[in-house]
Amino acid sequence: MADLDLNGRRILLVDDDPDIVTSIQTTLDGSGAEVKVARDGTAAVTEHEQFKPDLVILDMMLPGRSGFLVLEKIKPRGATAPKVIMITGNPGSRHKQYAETLGVNAYINKPFRMEKLTDTIGQLIGK
Repeated sequence: MADLDLNGRRILLVDDDPDIVTSIQTTLDGSGAEVKVARDGTAAVTEHEQFKPDLVILDMMLPGRSGFLVLEKIKPRGATAPKVIMITGNPGSRHKQYAETLGVNAYINKPFRMEKLTDTIGQLIGK
């Protein structure tokens, strides 16, 4: 994990679970990425507009606005849209298919190994 080179990259982490936020932040420490956190869907949309992240790690179940509604707002068709990894505790395939139609780049079910997340991040925005 230490070899993840994200220098100059911006990551918006959207999750309301403090343990998951801490784990992901700790994992990304030393990667060179600037990481911002939003703890609900409404804050995620606002933070996205101000921060202009390269990658959004987005929980599906959020207070205020679901991950799907956030995805609809932050993933317009076009080159400026960030890469999005959706993480969820919901094992249903319908949700995955819907997320993919909204433009999600990767979909990871909870619980997951941090290596899976860092590998996915590296594939999407690594150098």
